Amino acid sequence: QVQLVESGGGLVQAGGSLRLSCAASGLTLSNYAVGWFRQAPGKERESVAGISWRNIGTYYSDSVKGRFTISRDNAKNTLYLQMNNLEPEDTAVYYCAAARFFGQRLLRENEVDSWGQGTQVTVSS
Repeated sequence: QVQLVESGGGLVQAGGSLRLSCAASGLTLSNYAVGWFRQAPGKERESVAGISWRNIGTYYSDSVKGRFTISRDNAKNTLYLQMNNLEPEDTAVYYCAAARFFGQRLLRENEVDSWGQGTQVTVSS
């Protein structure tokens, strides 16, 4: 059974940092393109960071570029999202995702094969 389990969300003040983790079981993350999405209240789910299959590249949305860093530890089968200089606009539920996708760009929602359950990130001003 495939499971992606996120952790590390919470409440932080603007300018602070958080590190999200996504532990995988039932699949080997290194065989997938992976990414992080987020969904704020009343908004559509947004792809914010990704790593392509075989680590060919990393990709970020304009809204997080320069502040967020995505990485994965193949030995731990875990995906991470380091979030620095957080802004109130970053408040959302964050989801990790894995996809059998071989392109070189951010994942799209309809390309994802497996989702985590989500973790809440709240940034206060």
